Amino acid sequence: MRVAIIGAYGLVGSYVSARLAADGHFVVGVGRDIEAARRRFPALAWERADLATASVADWARVLTGVEAVINCAGALQDSPRDDLRAVHVEGVRRLAQACQDLGVGRLVHISAAGVGPDRSTAFNATKLEAETLLAQSPLSWIILRPGLVFAPAAYGGTALLRGLAGFPGAIPLVFADSLVQTIGAEDLAVAVARCLAPDAPVRVTLDLVHPEPLSLNDLVGRLRGWLGLGPVPTIRLPRPLARATAAASDGLAWLGWRSPMRTAALEQLRLGVRGRAQDAERLGLALRSFDALLAAAPSGVQERWFARFYFAKPAILTCLFAFWLLSGLIGLTVGFEAAVTVLTASGMEAGPATAAVVGGSLIDISLALLLAWRPTAARALQGMLLITAGYLIGGALVRPDLWLDPMGPLLKSIPAAFLALAALATLDER
Repeated sequence: MRVAIIGAYGLVGSYVSARLAADGHFVVGVGRDIEAARRRFPALAWERADLATASVADWARVLTGVEAVINCAGALQDSPRDDLRAVHVEGVRRLAQACQDLGVGRLVHISAAGVGPDRSTAFNATKLEAETLLAQSPLSWIILRPGLVFAPAAYGGTALLRGLAGFPGAIPLVFADSLVQTIGAEDLAVAVARCLAPDAPVRVTLDLVHPEPLSLNDLVGRLRGWLGLGPVPTIRLPRPLARATAAASDGLAWLGWRSPMRTAALEQLRLGVRGRAQDAERLGLALRSFDALLAAAPSGVQERWFARFYFAKPAILTCLFAFWLLSGLIGLTVGFEAAVTVLTASGMEAGPATAAVVGGSLIDISLALLLAWRPTAARALQGMLLITAGYLIGGALVRPDLWLDPMGPLLKSIPAAFLALAALATLDER
């Protein structure tokens, strides 16, 4: 069967793609940024389309010859990169219309457990509206509502949980008693594959959750044991602190940084993730427990590295931003005369020395601002490495004695460069 998977390079989409390809289906991967996806999943045929903006005509081109469509695309919260209504509602409306026009035999839509009218977040409201419009369409649709998806690969909310599990000395948690029900990414992929069978139930909404509800505290504790780390106490964070952190993460989202600690994620944690465990039986599935999922994917050193480094990464980026910004500001203000004096003492004329200090300071500030903007962060880190290398070479030629300065102005640049290198190596989000 020729199957199109929208969002095929995401966490859920990648496991669904792998499963359907292994089952012998011809899989067309669809996404808005597919260059890296082509390299990661060369066995798939790739088509570029953005669910938020693609027209019915665009989908008619992408879906020609397709017999089934799996929609794994979604967003958590509005930001410059994501528009919830455009993705969850209008995008699904146009996709469903194109499927109807083309006579697509099956549309499987991935929603989320717990979606309902009693939840007031924009995420839940738009997800529910999408489910309603699909229910009113004449298509052979199936809506799957997975619980908290755990996968061997770490991304989004489950990556945050791993980071919390690896936190040194204690586990900081908010809403530690909230209950969640889980599903493995591979089990979810099997469920999608079952939906493509001729005898699969259609025009139904099915929750996909294991019967055992776990508190967040219990879940993170089990993750910590899976990582091979010893037990530590849980610190229950006050809600105002958690909300302040979420508000800061919301602000960073407008700079392109999509943190899983945003307000929508916090609200989802507060409400919990619950669903009807018996629904999986309609697809002939017995979902594995969280403990079984952990046992089936033994952790290694890479999982421990990831968990321990999870919160170190934003700390490094913040440190680099402050370092370069303050270096530039100090160079233009209180440190200006001293910097010019260093250059003139080495034989440089006052005019060129002044220009060099001003230019260098402006470059430092520019690199800090470029680092703050997610789309240019990689270029900023590369620039920091180049500028540091130039600074060290220039310093060695003009003032080699500074290598022996007890304040270490040259030596201190080397750790900063390695911080930039570490940040650049771990900048990928998925």
